[in-house]
Amino acid sequence: MEFIIPRGTQDILPGESERWQYIEEIVRGICHTHQYKEMRTPIFEHTELFSRGVGESTDIVQKEMYTFADKKNRSLTLRPEGTAPAVRSFVENKLFANPIQPTKLYYIGPMFRYERPQNGRYRQFYQFGIEAIGSSDPAIDAEVMALAMSVYRKAGLKNLKLVINSLGDKTSRHAHREALINHFEGRIGEFCGDCQKRLKQNPLRILDCKQDRDHELLKSAPSILDYLNDESKAYFAKVQQYLTNIGISFEIDPNLVRGLDYYNHTAFEIMSNAKGFGAITTLAGGGRYDGLTEEFGGPKAPGIGFAMSIERLLAALDAEDVKIAADQGIDCYIVTLGEQAKDYSVSLLHKLREAGISAEIDYEQKKMKGQFKSADRMHAKYIAILGEDELNQQKIKLKDAKTGEQQEILLDELIAFIKENS
Repeated sequence: MEFIIPRGTQDILPGESERWQYIEEIVRGICHTHQYKEMRTPIFEHTELFSRGVGESTDIVQKEMYTFADKKNRSLTLRPEGTAPAVRSFVENKLFANPIQPTKLYYIGPMFRYERPQNGRYRQFYQFGIEAIGSSDPAIDAEVMALAMSVYRKAGLKNLKLVINSLGDKTSRHAHREALINHFEGRIGEFCGDCQKRLKQNPLRILDCKQDRDHELLKSAPSILDYLNDESKAYFAKVQQYLTNIGISFEIDPNLVRGLDYYNHTAFEIMSNAKGFGAITTLAGGGRYDGLTEEFGGPKAPGIGFAMSIERLLAALDAEDVKIAADQGIDCYIVTLGEQAKDYSVSLLHKLREAGISAEIDYEQKKMKGQFKSADRMHAKYIAILGEDELNQQKIKLKDAKTGEQQEILLDELIAFIKENS
């Protein structure tokens, strides 16, 4: 039997994994300056967490989740997104009791959705996401969007567009819901089966339908912005003011509803305008989810967050031809001549590594020429040459791979020399 990787997954191999590490370093650095702390939740959760938290009417819950029964017939699901687990953990671990609020969290890890694989979209994919839970201040909305933009800018992307909308508060959404039902009800039979189910479950989801996106009723559907009450209008205006104050441009799209049921007030997406990126331009999306903590049995704690696909970020970098230095090389490669020198090099290699110096030796019994080739392939900054004569004199020859200059130094001084000159 031939073993191959499951469809919709990928192996991230050496050479490519360094690009991922580079992005993760950017993410962690920006989260540190914004005081977001990492959390790690289980790969699988009880299925009800997602059906209640994400929403029964969403494509994620209806079509895309990997759900299975354990040995006691409990329904479990591989996590399809990160917000519901983060909020569950916030409630379960009583993070709301911390004196400093909002609680700022971030996560990086695999998510799972059964959907058609395509460029930059997999069935196992990796998301970076943040959640700020415990504040209804529109300033935190602006901070969350600014943080997402900072990640993309720091990574090197230039062709970006931030699109925002307001879904309003509960009262505004109810008024808009009734207007949508009245708008679609008479001709709902012209829409796909999913939209027909959503008419009464959550008519807002109809606006996000991919199959019927060209239907004339979608183009003439009532705008949520026309149903915002004064409080919701004031909130949305404040979010826009803060974004403008910090120099982040944006567009308003009244049809932006996002794919999850828990959003209210601010919703946003960040898109790539790069040529050749593909038909699906969304890089990240998020929004405010006041009421989700209460849905999970916790106290009232308004929240906002976003998630971005690492795969799509890397694809956008490729579309803009942004190069990431994947291999920085090693500090030192030890070339040995003779058995005694090879034996000594094992302990010398260990000492170098213990001192924080990246180093390597030959494990294939190569000739001297072959060892030099290995040093070159590994982009070694220094090549340390150790033979039996040098070993007897407790010296070692050190070659600067860039300049070609070679000198002889005491073995005891090798570590200090490399650290001082690297």
